[in-house]
Amino acid sequence: MYSEWRLILCMVTGLTVVSCSSSVKLGVIERGETSVEMSLPSDEELAVENEGEMTSVAVDTSRNGEPYIMRAIKDEQSGEMVATDVISASKVTARFRHVAERLGKILLEFDISVPEEMMDSKWQLRFLPTMKMMGDSLAMEPLYITGRRYREAQLRGYQRYEAFLRSIITDTTRFINIHQLEIFLKRNFPETYAMKNDTSFVSEPEARNLFGVSQRQALEHYTSHFLIARNERRKGNMGKMFKKYVKSPIETDGIRLDTVLNESGLFVFRYRQQLASRPGLKKIVVSLRGEIYDFGKCLGVMPYPEDLVFYVSSLSSLTDASHKFLTRVLERRVSAQTLALIDFDQGSAQVDTTLEGNAQEMERIRECIGELASREEFEPDSIVVTASCSPEGSYRSNANLASRRAEALAVYIDTLGKDGSWKMVSRSVPENWERFGRLVASDTTLSQDFKRNFTELLSSSVDRDILERKLSKMPEYPYLRRRIYPRLRTVSLEFHLHRKGMVKDTIVTTEPDTLYERGVTALRNLDYKTACTILRPYRDYNAALALLASAYNWSALEILDGLDQSRPDVLYLKAIAYARLGNVDAASRCYLASAEADPSMAFRANLDPELSDIVRRQQSAQ
Repeated sequence: MYSEWRLILCMVTGLTVVSCSSSVKLGVIERGETSVEMSLPSDEELAVENEGEMTSVAVDTSRNGEPYIMRAIKDEQSGEMVATDVISASKVTARFRHVAERLGKILLEFDISVPEEMMDSKWQLRFLPTMKMMGDSLAMEPLYITGRRYREAQLRGYQRYEAFLRSIITDTTRFINIHQLEIFLKRNFPETYAMKNDTSFVSEPEARNLFGVSQRQALEHYTSHFLIARNERRKGNMGKMFKKYVKSPIETDGIRLDTVLNESGLFVFRYRQQLASRPGLKKIVVSLRGEIYDFGKCLGVMPYPEDLVFYVSSLSSLTDASHKFLTRVLERRVSAQTLALIDFDQGSAQVDTTLEGNAQEMERIRECIGELASREEFEPDSIVVTASCSPEGSYRSNANLASRRAEALAVYIDTLGKDGSWKMVSRSVPENWERFGRLVASDTTLSQDFKRNFTELLSSSVDRDILERKLSKMPEYPYLRRRIYPRLRTVSLEFHLHRKGMVKDTIVTTEPDTLYERGVTALRNLDYKTACTILRPYRDYNAALALLASAYNWSALEILDGLDQSRPDVLYLKAIAYARLGNVDAASRCYLASAEADPSMAFRANLDPELSDIVRRQQSAQ
C-alpha cells in the first residue's frame, strides 16, 4: 500500500520527489495558486523518468520554513535542479477582452506580472507573444524580465570585454623603444641628439647624412614587431572574445522591454499593441510562451495553456445594407443640338462645298445624323436648321438672306440622311447680336474701352442698322469684319427624336445609385475617409455611421436626430455619440430605448467598450 501511494503521487504531480522530513505539508504551485495538500513519508526518494527529462521537488525554506513543490530541471553543467515554475507563477491578464475598432485601428492591452522571486534570481524570463487573426500569424515584440544576478553577470561580461579592448594598442608610438633610440643617438650622433629640443625642420636627406642610416631604418630597428603581431591577433579575435565574455548580450533592438526587477516586489508590465483593422475582423488571439534563461542558456520553454482572445467591435458591422435607388424621369421626346460654321459667298444662299471648311462641316453633320439614326431605342422626328447672318447690310436684307440660306441648307442636309426619315424644318435669325456680344467679350485683342462702349451700345434701344453704321466708323471695325463677322454666319442644327414604343410623354423609373453603393463598400472596408466624402451629402443612416466611425460625433448626431427615432440602430449610434461626448444620461436613455426595441442591441452593447460601462451600471441598478 505504501509503494502504491508513492506511485499515485508521482502520476498525479508529474514530479520526482526527493526526501523531506516526516509529515511535511507540500503544495503544487501553479499560476500562483496552491492545490491539494498531502503528507509525505520521511526518508523516501522517489524517481520517475519523464521522456528523458528529470524533474524533482525543489525545497525552499525561505517561506517561514515551509517547503513547497516546484517543477524543476537538471542543469547539465552544475548538476543542480533548477525550478522553472516561476514562468507558470507569472500571470498574463487581458485588460479588456472586447476591443473597439476606431478609425481603422485596434488597441490590444494585456498585463504581464512576474513574482518577486525573480528579484535576486540568476534567471531571465522571455515572454514571446504571437498574434493570430483571420488565418494570419504575426510574431509580436518579445518582453524580457531579468533577475538582478543575471544582469550583474551580463555587466561583468561586458566589463571583461572592455578590459580586453583596452589591451588592444591604438597608439603606434608604443611599438617603438624611444628610450633605446635616444641612447643610440646620444652615444653615436650627439649633434643629431641635440636636435631633440630644436624645433627646426630637418629633411630626410639631411637626416640620412647625419645618421648614416635612414629614419625608416632607425625606426625599424627599434620597433617591436612582436607587439605589433600580438596586437593584430587581438584585433582579429574581437568577435570571438565578445562571445567568450558576453555570453548573454543585452538586447536593444526588436524587443518591447528589457528590465531588471527592483525591491518593490511584484512587477507588472502593460503590453500595448496597436494594429490596423481588417474588413470582417471579429476575433484576435494572442498566444504566449515563456523561456527561462540561465546566463544565455535556455533552461526550458513553457507555453501558456490558455490564449488571450480579444473580440473586436467595429462600427462598420452596423452598416445598413439596403440599396438606394435614383429616381429618373424619362421623356418621350429627346433632342440633340450642334453648331455648324457654314460659309457663304457675300449675299449668296447657295451651299458651296468648295469654300474652305464647308466640306468638313458637312461631313461632320452627316456623321451626326448617322450616329443618331443608329440608336435602336430612338426613332427620328425632325431636324430644325436655323441660319443667321453677320450684321453688315440692312436688317431686312439679312432676314431675307438668312431665310433663303436656311432653306438651302435644309434641302442639302436632307440629302445627307438619304432615307428621308427626318422631317426638315428651316428657321432663321437675321442678325445674331447675342452671339456677337459673347464673341466681343471673350476676345483677347479688343481693348477694354471698346468692349465697354460696345456693351453700352448693345444694351441701348438703338436700331440695329444704326448700331452697325456706328460700328463701321470705329477703328476696330476692320478687325470685327475680319475676325468676328465670319463666326456670326452660323447654322445651328436641332435633332428631335422620340423613344420607340413609348406612348406617354414622361415615365418615372428607378435605377441603383452606384455612387452610394461605392460609399457603402468603402464603409464596410474601413475606408472611412472615402465613405464620409461620398455618403455625407445623403444625410442618411450610413452617412451618420461613416461620420461616427471617423469621430465626427457632433455631425453624426445632427444627422441621427433627423432620422426615424424608433429605429434601434439609430438609437444605438446616438448612444455611442453621446457616450463619446460625455453625456452619460443621454447615452443611457438611447441605449435603453435601443435595447427595448431590439434585445440583440443589449448583447452588442455589452461587447462594445464604449457602452459596456453604461450596460453594467444599468444591470447593477436593476
